[in-house]
Amino acid sequence: MNVPTELKYTESHEWVRSDEDDVVTVGITDYAQQEMTELVYVELPEVGQKFNAKDEIAVVESVKSASDIYAPLSGEVVEINESLAEDAAIVNNSPFDDGWLFKLNLSNPSELDNLMSADAYTAKIS
Repeated sequence: MNVPTELKYTESHEWVRSDEDDVVTVGITDYAQQEMTELVYVELPEVGQKFNAKDEIAVVESVKSASDIYAPLSGEVVEINESLAEDAAIVNNSPFDDGWLFKLNLSNPSELDNLMSADAYTAKIS
């Protein structure tokens, strides 16, 4: 199971990478994509939408099930991964690189302190 140490994690299996200023990139973890198996569809938020931490923000569907994705932090969507509309399996093949879901401009950057470290997330899924 791949759990990059430079990322932060949520209880609901999203990962967060701090980019620049108060912008973060969000995706689902390697563990989550393996549990769901082959992803066939991803419904992403619209650029400009604002969310609070823990709001439902997206949906991923696999051959097995559909799962809600939750906003790990409060903020405004500033970019979505357009390539997932044509090939949701990118998330399976590259959950931490090409398979990212969306980017948020944080409204409350201190919320980052509420997320789990790689060690804490690894302990949760072990």
